[in-house]
Amino acid sequence: MKATEILSQEHQVILQVLDCLERIIEEATSTGTLEAQPARDAIEFFQMFADKCHHGKEEAHLFTAMEAKGFPRTSGPTGVMLMEHESGRAFVRGMNEAVEAAAQGDRAAVQRFAQSGRNYVDLLRRHIEKEDHCLFGMANQVFSEQDQHDLLTAFEKAEAEHTAAGTHEKYLAVAGALAQRYGTATQCAPDACHGCSCGH
Repeated sequence: MKATEILSQEHQVILQVLDCLERIIEEATSTGTLEAQPARDAIEFFQMFADKCHHGKEEAHLFTAMEAKGFPRTSGPTGVMLMEHESGRAFVRGMNEAVEAAAQGDRAAVQRFAQSGRNYVDLLRRHIEKEDHCLFGMANQVFSEQDQHDLLTAFEKAEAEHTAAGTHEKYLAVAGALAQRYGTATQCAPDACHGCSCGH
């Protein structure tokens, strides 16, 4: 399996939880109160699985490897992806900062949560589309078989060094529970996040 295929599998799990976030936002804006626990679960998933695990592998290993092959960071594809990662982190922070007040029925906080959440959903869906259909294809064109193997090894090393065992299963379970709760399609592929730094 190519390193980029693992990243694409992770995208499917992230998209599943984005669908759940949309349902959380819809319920909150229609009732005027945010249901706190599923919102917290989704935020934690985005912080740990989508950002620390998935974006962490891209930033530390994939983008670096692409730049070593001649892709420029400044005004290049990896630079654009990095800026979008930072924007996503800001939107997740915005949701997190609004959760407690929104759960108490503060309608202004509900609106802040909803706006940050909608911005995040829109950004990540477009970001994933660009990576799956453009960036990863560029990487696969320049990476040799050995390059792909080296990336997989780097993913596995990051996993072993940075996070405790069982974290991967935890966040796949979070994604599955949210999907069941909100009736969205389950996308947790068995190999998703293999070799990630979230602890599989």
